[in-house]
Amino acid sequence: MSEYIELRGHRIRSYEWPHDGEAVLLLHGGLSQTSHWDLQILPAIEDSFHIFGYDRTGHGFTGDQPGSFHFEFQKNEAIAYLEDVVKKPAHIIGYSDGANIALMVAIERPDLVASIVSIAGNYHYSGIHPLPESDGFIAQEDRDEYAVTSPDAPHTLDEKIAKMTAIWKVEPNISPELLAKIECPVLVMAGDDDVVRHEHTIDLFDRLALGQLAIVPGTSHGLVKEKPAIVQALIEDFLTDLSYPVTRMPYKRTNPVT
Repeated sequence: MSEYIELRGHRIRSYEWPHDGEAVLLLHGGLSQTSHWDLQILPAIEDSFHIFGYDRTGHGFTGDQPGSFHFEFQKNEAIAYLEDVVKKPAHIIGYSDGANIALMVAIERPDLVASIVSIAGNYHYSGIHPLPESDGFIAQEDRDEYAVTSPDAPHTLDEKIAKMTAIWKVEPNISPELLAKIECPVLVMAGDDDVVRHEHTIDLFDRLALGQLAIVPGTSHGLVKEKPAIVQALIEDFLTDLSYPVTRMPYKRTNPVT
């Protein structure tokens, strides 16, 4: 079910898949929208969780506002949505920019976050390889979709691409010290040919007290589309058991004290 709601003075497109289970919040990627996740993520969680999602300001069916593409704005919007709509702690599944926002929310408001699935995220702008030129960044089918779905005029897509590309050169900028304060379980996932540098993904994993790491073979930054069955299986397995991993030959981890 989707509908427009008022979120602290701004009209946004909100989604909900009701269920008696724990809350899950979906945070889509930059220049994307929630509806893209219908076949990519939902099959892993729709039978067990109460799922929420929304098109962030300037994305999908939600109109733009000044400053909306900066990560601080998007973090605050996510906190507002959790407080006003979800109204309880949620597991957050974030892809790309959505993953970065999830980490920022967990740092500022740990009381709102039960766990995180961070898919192809980068906590610092230096963690990605050089981006392609914006002229070929968006496929024609995505332009056609934008013209139909966005409340903003079709020509604003190129303006948003330019704005977002400029922001990606200087944001996000989450300090390693703050990452170490995240106490909830976090599954860090990326493609083996991701635009996010491998060393950056591993560094994120290493800095998380309750981190788990998954590199999906034969995939790029579009891993949720390229191998959805594997991505869904990893998400389902992670959310099914959030306890501290106890392994046969721990090296980074130590078996918890009982």
